[in-house]
Amino acid sequence: MHAVEIYDTTLRDGAQGEGISFSVEDKVKIALKLDKMGFHYIEGGWPGSNPKDAAFFQRIRKYRLENARIAAFGSTRRPGGEAATDVNLQKLVEAGVPVATIVGKTWDFHVTHALQTTLPENLAMIRDSVAYLKRKGLTVFYDAEHFFDGYKANPAYALATLQAACAGGADVCVLCDTNGGSLPSEIAGIIGELRRELSVPLGIHCHNDGELAVANTIAAVHAGAVQVQGTVNGYGERCGNANLCSVIPNLTLKCGFPTIPREKLAGLTELSRYVSELANLHPAAQQPFVGASAFAHKGGMHVSAILKDPRTYEHIDPELVGNRRRVLVSELSGFSNLLYKFKELNLNVAPGEEARQILEKIKELEHQGYQFEGAEGSLELLLRKVCQGYREPFKLENLKVIIELKENSPVYSEAIIKLTVGDRVVHTAAEGNGPVNALDNALRKALNEFYPAIRNMQLTDYKVRVLDEKDGTGAVVRVLIETGDGQCSWGTVGVSPNIIEASWQALVDSIAYGLLKVQERPARENPVNEMRA
Repeated sequence: MHAVEIYDTTLRDGAQGEGISFSVEDKVKIALKLDKMGFHYIEGGWPGSNPKDAAFFQRIRKYRLENARIAAFGSTRRPGGEAATDVNLQKLVEAGVPVATIVGKTWDFHVTHALQTTLPENLAMIRDSVAYLKRKGLTVFYDAEHFFDGYKANPAYALATLQAACAGGADVCVLCDTNGGSLPSEIAGIIGELRRELSVPLGIHCHNDGELAVANTIAAVHAGAVQVQGTVNGYGERCGNANLCSVIPNLTLKCGFPTIPREKLAGLTELSRYVSELANLHPAAQQPFVGASAFAHKGGMHVSAILKDPRTYEHIDPELVGNRRRVLVSELSGFSNLLYKFKELNLNVAPGEEARQILEKIKELEHQGYQFEGAEGSLELLLRKVCQGYREPFKLENLKVIIELKENSPVYSEAIIKLTVGDRVVHTAAEGNGPVNALDNALRKALNEFYPAIRNMQLTDYKVRVLDEKDGTGAVVRVLIETGDGQCSWGTVGVSPNIIEASWQALVDSIAYGLLKVQERPARENPVNEMRA
């Protein structure tokens, strides 16, 4: 199997995805992470298009990368112009990077309709631009835009564009499925034909409009492509790009192609979540290999089988890509789910009638509207209360929420709370920009003195789901809360016809579970001194 170079374009093509905007600092952090993972090339952006990308190339020079080479992206010279005086090409040189990737037209339809120039002039633009950058001492990758559509429409001309890039000295010709509509069989067949005509190494750059970007990329590598371009999490314009978090483990673990160092694969899940955090996007739970649900098991028959051998329902060991196995407990759970959960949490419960009663209790709660799949914090607290005589860190005595609405005035929200903590009673109040925020503020204010660790706990997500829409404003609602403390995150749930009560249940569990996790951590890992009670 031939080696495959991994070329990441998250910072340029990925940033073109809807809702994604990386700061210069974000781009530097991601680049350093990719370098640590052993990626071969990192495309930093288009220095001729915006000040942010130009600033990135200035900043990244200060770092000594161990594995990756930084590439700058641009396009061929303008029609009728000279490569030596083309502003965009000059910006590529000025970026001070060792690699330039330039995009050119290979579909005759685009040449005549988008560029509005002649077919011979387009060939000259490609050849001149590559040759100019080569004279400047750069490694040059030629991105053949819309190649597969162009080849299917006019194979002779599409091939001529690659030959023009080769004449200019291109180091790799990268074939782009820009509209993302090709099929794996088409990709493999066309690359097979090209390899008989060209000696230059070929790369592949696929978009995901047909949800085949990963499959097309793998097909291209099997057909002879030696460079793969893609993005972390498949971010990109429209439906995104080939997802490197799936491409890399498929090529390495399933196909046997050397990509990044094998020992680095265990960092893929962390990389995926790190980039999604900087992109300000929630990680996709169902994402293969690195998603939170990628190795999550819910059906009782499935869990019974993986208890005997995980290979029964897992295509790889999740630890190979830095992920972990999860067993979900819900109304669909069997006895095996609960036994797995007891073992995972180190709870000593005999697999008898007591355990079955707990399972029935969970199923009844889910029938009422609770959902423990996304609220494992609430589930663990429930199990500990039943199995270990778990002691709650505080007890509610009284709670009052005041909402005042006046015409032409902001809504006023205040929560007044009385708690028992140990042998003390705490009575306090706090305002908020809404009733739930006021609840949160009052609870934290009351507990700060006793549990300093809550200062590190931040609510990161809050969702409300109406369970019985037909009941209108009297419907039961489910509140799911996600909380994090910088070291881990957890979900909790509350259910009630009253949204304040449901929110309170989820908030209480979020704080209680966070305190439990802090107690369980070794002292050296705790960000705060041991809690006082």
